[in-house]
Amino acid sequence: MQKRIFFFVLGALLVLVPFLAGADIYKYVDGHGHVHLTDRPDHGGYRRLVKTWKGWSEARVDFKSLFKNRQKYSPTIAQAAKVHRLPPALLHAVITAESGYNPEAVSTAGAVGLMQLMPGTAERYGVRNRRDPTANVSGGTQYLRDLLNMFDDNLVLALAAYNAGENAVINNGRRIPPYKETEVYVQRVLKYYNDYKRDM
Repeated sequence: MQKRIFFFVLGALLVLVPFLAGADIYKYVDGHGHVHLTDRPDHGGYRRLVKTWKGWSEARVDFKSLFKNRQKYSPTIAQAAKVHRLPPALLHAVITAESGYNPEAVSTAGAVGLMQLMPGTAERYGVRNRRDPTANVSGGTQYLRDLLNMFDDNLVLALAAYNAGENAVINNGRRIPPYKETEVYVQRVLKYYNDYKRDM
């Protein structure tokens, strides 16, 4: 089980790292066989596992908080999934890709919170405080549900619209718009979704 968790974590890191700002990933195995991953090694026993490049995001990911917050917000995510008839694993996948479970995450474009709501989206779904995890997840889940309805339950198009906006998908002939970030985003979320479906 521990090995399975490690490979899930490693897979998540390998997908996340292109969006980190110069955060190389280091691995250390202690005397008890426990694997430690960090972007800030504090002794010489760590070995670099992944060298990253400066991508679109300026945010750093706190990996310890990511997995702690995943557990912390799971009941909130499960409730929103039930209300809006979506698989919890899908919401976990979107949140992992959007914010790494950081309720204080703010993108360079001004998106905020666990599901990275823009001001207009938050207003549309009645989210007054985008940093409030419950309100943020509720609004983001409702938006994702509406996008799935809009695109006839085509998950790929709904995810592309969540990232780039529904008009970008519609104006591109109801196809993924030709933005590298959106193409990679859809792939990331689908990978996380498949991983979470096996894990839950």
